[in-house]
Amino acid sequence: MCNLYSLRKGPAAILDLARAMRNEAGNLEPGSIWPDYAAPIVRADGNGERVLAAARWGMPSPAFALEGKRTDKGLTNIRNPRSPHWRRWLSPENRCLVP
Repeated sequence: MCNLYSLRKGPAAILDLARAMRNEAGNLEPGSIWPDYAAPIVRADGNGERVLAAARWGMPSPAFALEGKRTDKGLTNIRNPRSPHWRRWLSPENRCLVP
């Protein structure tokens, strides 16, 4: 996942593009999107409907990367999807679209 994102369109354009049913993200201001901050995503809800929401995006760091640290800032790039750490996060239930 690249870390260079910017929001140029409003929620209506994202809902239309992703064929989302609801907007739970509220009013989205144009501008830069950074890892570890809330950003618009499109996810499936419990009924399988697409929902526009705001979420902090990124993946949890592997244990070895957290040694000696108090907080996990997470990662945004997975370089080895065959690693046992990532297997549980690669299922469809844990995926979203970052518009």
